[in-house]
Amino acid sequence: MIGQAVTSSRLFAFVGYWKKVTLVLWALTLLCFYFADTEIIALDPWSELLLIGQGFIAPDFFATEYLLQALWQTVSFALLGVLIALILGAPLALVYHKPYVAAFCAFVRSIHEIFWALLFLQIFGLSPLTGVLAIALPFAATFARVFSDILQQSPTTTLQTLPQGTDRVSRYLYGRLAHVLVPVRAYVRYRFECALRSSAVLGFVGMPTLGFYLETAFRQGHYHQGAALLMLFIALIGTIPYWCRVKALPVYFVLAVWALPELPNIDGALIWRFLSQDILPPMFQSQTFQNYGLQSGGMSVGDILSQFGDWLISLLSEQALPGIIATLLLAVAALGMSHLFALIGSAISDRRLSGGDIAQANRLLLLILRSVPEYIFAFVFMLLLGPSMLPAILALAIHNGALIAYLTVRHADKVGVSAHFNHRVDGYGYEVLPAIYPNMMALLFYRFEVILRETAILGMLGIATLGFYIDSNFAEIRFNGALVLMCVTALVNILVDILSRRLLYSKNKGQLACAH
Repeated sequence: MIGQAVTSSRLFAFVGYWKKVTLVLWALTLLCFYFADTEIIALDPWSELLLIGQGFIAPDFFATEYLLQALWQTVSFALLGVLIALILGAPLALVYHKPYVAAFCAFVRSIHEIFWALLFLQIFGLSPLTGVLAIALPFAATFARVFSDILQQSPTTTLQTLPQGTDRVSRYLYGRLAHVLVPVRAYVRYRFECALRSSAVLGFVGMPTLGFYLETAFRQGHYHQGAALLMLFIALIGTIPYWCRVKALPVYFVLAVWALPELPNIDGALIWRFLSQDILPPMFQSQTFQNYGLQSGGMSVGDILSQFGDWLISLLSEQALPGIIATLLLAVAALGMSHLFALIGSAISDRRLSGGDIAQANRLLLLILRSVPEYIFAFVFMLLLGPSMLPAILALAIHNGALIAYLTVRHADKVGVSAHFNHRVDGYGYEVLPAIYPNMMALLFYRFEVILRETAILGMLGIATLGFYIDSNFAEIRFNGALVLMCVTALVNILVDILSRRLLYSKNKGQLACAH
């Protein structure tokens, strides 16, 4: 009894901590909504919504040419991207404790896959390398971090029982990895699901995946075709446990390599020009030095450095600063809405509160909502509501709230209740919610880094976040400005990740790995 009382007091103290955090989050969310641009600009959103609804009622699965090819390209990019990410990320996890390795990985994973794709497009063009590497690099950095966290939770008792003289590889395999193989495999499967979403979204920048046809269908108002494509993508995500089996993976990898589009000829001179000139600030490019830099009577090195300072300050003040403000407003507003969505969605999905049929139907809805990429949600909401921050906030809240609710419900199923549980809201709030709420809030703040990354790329839809300015610089062939803004995006993500981690207890690391 005494032990139960101590455990209960600790639990409620933990929940009390999260109460304060929740109140601060709600206050910040209301403040961000006040300053954010949430005006509905569309002239007749209900008419557009009706057309979209009719498309989902009667989807046209045969309208898209090369449909099966697009589906397989989506899977191929995801498979190969995750494979390369594992090859790169698993060794990095062993040395992730070194500060420079952790800093490098934090920088790489803080830049969204679609920005990596925009960068690689300038080097490789619309090549399979662009899509595969855009997924592989940030995923490798994420694998390194999460695998390192999981390995830290591995017990060391087995190491003490191994025979003396056992080699280091065997000690690692049997003494460390064997204990965490189940969560590692579960996380790899989850990241493959994320890779499928990323692969689809790469179609929005021209890669031959499902997203290319999705964007075309919705942008042209072919909602019957767009609805069919979206349904197929959701089915692809939802059936991963059935077709993504370990024994079938070697066959899938061979087919993925075989089915990739032909690699175009890569001009080494163009790559060298991009790396040595195009991404450099204008005053440091070779042409500038030839004309002004070191010739007598020309500009001195000090003048060039002064020009660089003026260029950098102008870029940061006119694009980076307003982009950061818009990105943070959007991200915090979406974080608060994700919290409300997760709170309500997890409650409705609890069988003890809603009953079996309603709970099961809502769990299926959560599975569907978390399977659709935020970018697609935002694109549809933009058609309905017009170009403001509101479509992006709703898209981020629905996707991330559904994911958090889905994971929270799985935790809630393991929570026992007393014989006096009354199956009403007050009973749920007294017995179930205090047990699951700390984990829900920890999941929420682990997702904040992801929300911030997605907020940036939603700028490609016209919202003036950092992503909007990055996309504009790429479109205007100002690669130097785009690169600086990508670095700013990474730094903002790293700072937010550090702040959110300070709110969490270290014991949640292994339990919440799938939140990334």
